[in-house]
Amino acid sequence: MPDNEPPFEPHISAKSNIKEFSIRATILGMIFGFFFAVANAYLGLKIGQTISASIPAAILSMGLMKIFFRNTTILEHNIVQTIATVGEGLAAGVVFTIPALFFLGEAPTVGRIFLLSSLGGILGILFMIPMRRFIIVDEHRKLPFPEGTACAEILKAGEQCSKSAIMALWGMIGASIYKIGSSIFFLCKETPTWTCKFFHNAQFSIDTSPALLGVGYIIGPRICTLMFAGGAMAWWMIIPLIKVFGLGNTAIFPATASIPILSSSEIWSSYVRYIGAGTVAIGGVLSLFRIAPLLYKTIRVSLKELVGGFNARKDLERTDKDISMAWLILGSIAVILTLWLFPGLPMNFFTILLLTVLGFFFVAVTSLTVGLVGSSSNPVSGMTITTLLITCVVFVMLGWTERIYLISAITMGCVACVAICLAGATSQDLKTGFLLGATPRSQQLAEIVGVIIPSLALGYTIYILSSAYQIGSDRMPAPQAMLMSIIANGVINGQLPYSLVIIGIIIGLIMAMLRIPILPFALGLYLPFSLTSTMMVGGIVREIVNRKNSSEGAQERGILLSSGLVGGDAIMGVVVALLTILGILPQDHPAFFPDWVSLSSFISLALIVTFVILYKQTNRPYPKTE
Repeated sequence: MPDNEPPFEPHISAKSNIKEFSIRATILGMIFGFFFAVANAYLGLKIGQTISASIPAAILSMGLMKIFFRNTTILEHNIVQTIATVGEGLAAGVVFTIPALFFLGEAPTVGRIFLLSSLGGILGILFMIPMRRFIIVDEHRKLPFPEGTACAEILKAGEQCSKSAIMALWGMIGASIYKIGSSIFFLCKETPTWTCKFFHNAQFSIDTSPALLGVGYIIGPRICTLMFAGGAMAWWMIIPLIKVFGLGNTAIFPATASIPILSSSEIWSSYVRYIGAGTVAIGGVLSLFRIAPLLYKTIRVSLKELVGGFNARKDLERTDKDISMAWLILGSIAVILTLWLFPGLPMNFFTILLLTVLGFFFVAVTSLTVGLVGSSSNPVSGMTITTLLITCVVFVMLGWTERIYLISAITMGCVACVAICLAGATSQDLKTGFLLGATPRSQQLAEIVGVIIPSLALGYTIYILSSAYQIGSDRMPAPQAMLMSIIANGVINGQLPYSLVIIGIIIGLIMAMLRIPILPFALGLYLPFSLTSTMMVGGIVREIVNRKNSSEGAQERGILLSSGLVGGDAIMGVVVALLTILGILPQDHPAFFPDWVSLSSFISLALIVTFVILYKQTNRPYPKTE
């Protein structure tokens, strides 16, 4: 720290001992954790994106706890949002990877999903602990941690949140009514599509889902525009070019039919998503190069602390107390041994060793990247793909090309991805706690407790959605998991279309030279265009709100209303899935109104959301997260 910099003082002094890790905060946090786990599982399977839980959970906590309890503390609200973010992180790690086992015909049981997600989550939390003092404390003025800092500011300025929290409820009600109309009464088609026959059957489609409108608002116009641009390139440039030049009656690998008879969706599935895979991979690799010097310091400091793990540090202030290194080492060993020795898990000792080394490395990487660019732009997919690629290449070099090693690599990738996601969520939460004056050990224990319910809920959620919507279909494409299965299968069986992947890498390098964020664009390449076009509408709503009213009140209402849209749509989506499984609703049914009515209804919903957010005026500035 420079000599002219004053020492940092948290919002709550280290000498103060106020209520923090309380029963009521824990219970409310676990309820929110379940809610955000189900909502983000639905989103992750549908669009390959999740939404941050920390800010909505913090505001809802302040609103609800002030209604039902007296003398609540800011540190209790911090515990609530800390536990809630576990549901978000676990959902991302699970739905980005577990469906890959479904695609390979090795669907895990609910019990095994619980085991992989809970152990991976605990491993990520434990691996991040020795990095806290360096990343959060020593690098305080160098790593901004956008979501963590914004959440701390909202908690400090939360006197009026009890009224704002009602907006989330209105969002849930509105999304539920809209979902009932489209998916239960079939008034409107959920994904209207128009085909331009004069332009080689290029398609424009839009998924009229309130959840995607909310996601677009939350992630903001910049990321939405990049994703939309990637989708436009895929569906309005690359696919028509393939149609123009792919003449003849011979099937071109990896497709099994000739290009003239393939639809746009089949061309995207057979060719374009491999290009997207290459772009995602190079985005992850370039992220590593950018943070290499800081990464070296982080790992060196962390290993130094781990070596002295059983030498307890005494006389630490409350705000500097972590779970002891002794328990960290014992806990990590227990998790690793369970993964190795538990009956039925297809991982040998070498696979576990790879998991430990690569997991610790990428936990350090993700802890730094969320500090630099935030959780929304954190390249979790790129890190998991890199982990999977390294594992598969090593397996091939060892001659391990049997199916059991393919399943082993994917299973290891599941645990690694969950650990990476939880480490990113933990580091943001610990930054919030550092600014507020929370006890790190309380937050770390709260996150470990918060792993249990979402890990159990996610297995059931995946099976319900898979039974109703068929994971891998256009309605539930599970883009990251499909990508994991394609890469692992392609490398181990030698069937990866490397030329298409190299094209994606070149596109990523061009984006890097233009200083354009690679990963959002790559995700747009990889997703069905109906999803990115819908999120673009949400991004436009956010831009209108930003221009018309940048006050704290408007921004709070926007985030909470959008979170409600996501939650209401996701919960009704699970309800519709259950009704479909039970035979009460048909799997498919023609809509009563034509496609233009679907589009008009969705635009009307977007306009109503814009009006509600802008309805009241306040003048306090809102802490920016972008």
